[in-house]
Amino acid sequence: MTNLLIRLAVGAGAVLLAQWAFRQWDLISVDSWVTAVIFAVVLGLCNALFRPVLLLITCPFNLLTLGLFTFVVNALVFWLAAQFVPGIAVSGFAGAFVGSLTVTICTAIADSLLERR
Repeated sequence: MTNLLIRLAVGAGAVLLAQWAFRQWDLISVDSWVTAVIFAVVLGLCNALFRPVLLLITCPFNLLTLGLFTFVVNALVFWLAAQFVPGIAVSGFAGAFVGSLTVTICTAIADSLLERR
């Protein structure tokens, strides 16, 4: 239960970090930290439900690009999750790509730290 709450906090923090880091380009907009937490929950659900199906459908593209198409799928799932949460604005593919990349990096770091515990 504690790991789940930590991952939720890291996901919400990563979205807020992406908004802060790329604020000059206005790629991602988050109304509040509560909206970021709700978005982290929705993003986790979308990653659990839609991402495996999308990866299966896009398997040939993934093979051709040696796995790089996974970044496109991650951006698509990030954009999809943003459509479900009012208060989150993602401007186009660049915003979704940057947001998904930031969340992926932050959660990977958090996961590696949680494994050591």
